[in-house]
Amino acid sequence: MPLIEEAPRQRRERRKEARPGELLDAALTLFVEKGFAATRVEEVAAAAGVSKGTLFLYFPSKEELFKAVVRETIAGRFGEWNEELDAFEGSSAELLRYCMQSWWERIGMTAASGITKLVMSEAGMFPEIAAFYQQEVIGPGHDLLRRILQRGMDRGEFRPMELEYAVYSLIAPMIFLLMWKHSMAPCCPASQRIEPVAFIDSQVGLLLNGLLATPDNTHKSPTS
Repeated sequence: MPLIEEAPRQRRERRKEARPGELLDAALTLFVEKGFAATRVEEVAAAAGVSKGTLFLYFPSKEELFKAVVRETIAGRFGEWNEELDAFEGSSAELLRYCMQSWWERIGMTAASGITKLVMSEAGMFPEIAAFYQQEVIGPGHDLLRRILQRGMDRGEFRPMELEYAVYSLIAPMIFLLMWKHSMAPCCPASQRIEPVAFIDSQVGLLLNGLLATPDNTHKSPTS
């Protein structure tokens, strides 16, 4: 008899513990599908199977809900990426390739890949969201890539370069891939489809080797 009496209470506890995760999953889906402005907290609560009041117990506003989604799906990964960088034993070229490929596997292939498009589309309307994304995602991402490039220069594997601009050379093709995935990709004919892994491999090859068949000193940067 005690076991029968405890079962409903245990189910309620499990349900309560599951609510934040369910709310974040529902919010991510709706934010990516509809955008930040068009998503209503009532919709998120309904999709998660709870009341709006319950949602506000965990997240006091839509802004805080969005921030929690970003931390859970993207920003929270920088700790593990930095640990992997510290432990990586291969060359810096191998590390760069691994970083870009793992980013696609952990972010690009998931629903979280749509957050970048959302932020870029709505930054002007919601500057506080853009500032948060800058602090939690863009800044740490730049720091990580700078570490990889600096590692390569320190080991004599990469030529001297202006790090701030070099970082954007790494980020730009990844942003393009995300924007393409969440805009033009569903509308493109088969002949214009982009296979993400092949695209990343091509970009890494271009970044590491350039376009010239042989080195040409006339194309070196002023810092070379």
